[in-house]
Amino acid sequence: MNLRINSEYGTLRAVLMHRPGKEIDRLTPYNKEFLLFEDVPYLEALQQEHDAFSNLIKSATGATVFQLRELLIRVLYDQELLLKLISDSLKRSGLIHLAEEIFERYSTAECAGILTAGLKVHEFRRKYPNLDAGELLEYAFLISPCPNLYFQRDPMALTPGGIIFSSMKMEGRQREADLLRTIFENHPEFKDHVKPIYPSVGMTNPPSIEGGDVIVLSHEAVAIGNSERTDEKAIYHAAKGLLAEGTVKRVYEVHLPSRRNYMHLDTVFTILDENLVLTYPDAMNAVLKTSCYTLKEVDGDKVHIRREVLKESLLTVLDREIPHLEVLATADGNPDYSMREQWFDGANVFAIGPRRVISYNRNIHTNRALRNMGVEVLEIPSSELSRGLGGPRCMTMPISRARV
Repeated sequence: MNLRINSEYGTLRAVLMHRPGKEIDRLTPYNKEFLLFEDVPYLEALQQEHDAFSNLIKSATGATVFQLRELLIRVLYDQELLLKLISDSLKRSGLIHLAEEIFERYSTAECAGILTAGLKVHEFRRKYPNLDAGELLEYAFLISPCPNLYFQRDPMALTPGGIIFSSMKMEGRQREADLLRTIFENHPEFKDHVKPIYPSVGMTNPPSIEGGDVIVLSHEAVAIGNSERTDEKAIYHAAKGLLAEGTVKRVYEVHLPSRRNYMHLDTVFTILDENLVLTYPDAMNAVLKTSCYTLKEVDGDKVHIRREVLKESLLTVLDREIPHLEVLATADGNPDYSMREQWFDGANVFAIGPRRVISYNRNIHTNRALRNMGVEVLEIPSSELSRGLGGPRCMTMPISRARV
């Protein structure tokens, strides 16, 4: 498997997803904000909707759907990796010394569940009656859960030049990136095909970057959103890595205002075909600055790049990179419906092939506009999936597409 993606719309061949599990049931009205949620979803219905989504991908494309839990269990049979991940997960509670105790008392599959759904003091006490949890209360977390894990787009990004491994902005999500990187660098299906672009070798505490901010414009150009979750310094280093690799010729830095309803670049626009883009108009109009990185020179091990601030709109940039560009606004530009459907990620559809997308069934006006443009729209139920404020693209990490 090549582990490089040269388009956002090539026919899907393989994708990574995570079926929501016990980590969702850890959410309460009192901890949801700390765990970066704005609502408390109903797990069983959420799983049914997610199953419908993954089954639709299989039936519509024949693509392989990899499930994170299965991949994680496979790499955790390496006991050294397992112990490291448990130790790292205990850092927040300051109880790293319990790593060996957890390692010894739980099976590999149980440990995979702990790494995604967390572990509470009273739960571990059943296995370890003599547990000294310090000042932690019985229902406190020894290891915090990862309820955002079903949004698989954020922990990494595949590009034409290789993989950007995310450094998540919010501490509560950093372990998601650690799990994904551990899987791809160690699973026999993937490890021999990993070409890391970011973070660079030797970089400690890398600036934050998230996969939802990375969009492949063409086999030679990548756009990265400078958002509330992705820092300018990270974009610079990612651009340096991409340009030095040689496949990508241009990396665009798109400055987004810090607003919840377009947290990442992929909530502003998505590419559905070689000449069709779906956008949220208010967000596109709010982009006031775009920069372009290009390669200046390579001098031995040193890479020098050039940054140019562009005095033109993002649409002008897209028009230059995407010949004969057609732009479709969410809800066909109706301001009331567009605003409403953007709250449920109307612009964040998942392209499974040229002019073939999967969209939330609740975004009826956007879906109608897409069909009127000749796009095949496959709908999925979304009453619970949408509560996490992420769309179909957010929930999927394509790891193989047909080249275009």
